[in-house]
Amino acid sequence: MHDILYRLLVVVWFVAYMSAIYLALHMVVARFSRNPNGLVLWFFSVLTAPLTWPVRAFLPPQTLEPRVRLIALGAWVGLWLATRLAFWGLGALPLG
Repeated sequence: MHDILYRLLVVVWFVAYMSAIYLALHMVVARFSRNPNGLVLWFFSVLTAPLTWPVRAFLPPQTLEPRVRLIALGAWVGLWLATRLAFWGLGALPLG
């Protein structure tokens, strides 16, 4: 059981880590992009859309997209930190 829980936590940890990185990159690219209809922003919006859907469900419909991304980034970083605490509670650290 401990091995299955550890493997599940590794997967959740990795997905949360990568999601936070992708959302942070999207925010940086959106901030410095000169073309709001460019392919780079389109790529990041397609890539991060599934990461913001759960957060968007809890926010009012008129919430602006940069705010949704910021709240989603906070949620994914929070999940990443929660998995780190779970690893600490199990007495193991992922990949090290």
